Amino acid sequence: MTNEELLKKNQELERENLALRGIKTETISEVKTYSFSKIRDKELKKLVNIKKNLDESIFDEWLKNDIIVSEEVEDFFKKLLKQNRKLISTYNEDELKMYFIAPILNKVQFLSYQDEMRGFYETALNYETDKFIFNGNVDFVVAKGLVDCEKPYFFIQEFKRAEEFSNPRPQLLAEMISAVELNKTKSIRGAFITGENWKFVILEKLGKDKYQYFISESFNSTKIDELKGIYRNLQFVKDEIIEMVRQEKQISVRD
Repeated sequence: MTNEELLKKNQELERENLALRGIKTETISEVKTYSFSKIRDKELKKLVNIKKNLDESIFDEWLKNDIIVSEEVEDFFKKLLKQNRKLISTYNEDELKMYFIAPILNKVQFLSYQDEMRGFYETALNYETDKFIFNGNVDFVVAKGLVDCEKPYFFIQEFKRAEEFSNPRPQLLAEMISAVELNKTKSIRGAFITGENWKFVILEKLGKDKYQYFISESFNSTKIDELKGIYRNLQFVKDEIIEMVRQEKQISVRD
């Protein structure tokens, strides 16, 4: 018996079981699964009500922060650019991640044993509704947990060269929607990368299956001043997550 025949047989048996219990049913439809790495704008918009908001003022607090970049960090980034700048456009996905993106994230240092949080690479995420399922491995997420990714707070998607076909934006948005729903929160921050360019994203939940998102101006990581800006923006997120984790711990202790 083929998989398709087996599925139909199981559906028939389930319908018969429901009928014996007096429950009327028409057809049992399979809930479709969408992989984060393959979802497109057209598919995402069919599944949820999501629109882009053009008001960039929402980024003022985040991207105009007054975090100071130390001389040590600036020197590190200058050396990183000297080693990689001419090759970034030729790197494949893994090379871009290992040689250039990972050193930046390591310098931010999202790992905190005290607050039990860290960055996770290629970790699984799953969000299910009665209409669809989002799942797959996310490129990078800062989350509560040291061994397991327990609660996602910030995503970065994806480490791909600019000329590649895949569009990281709908993939990131699907991940952020999943996190907002799983965390039962109203908003979340993220970023996506195409080659040397970084864009920061805010997603807000407006109602059931209804969302809006905001995209920042582009930061060119091959320019030292803009790379320092990326670092400051990531530090801002890190500080915000630490504060959220500590507040959640205090609430847990009181309860």
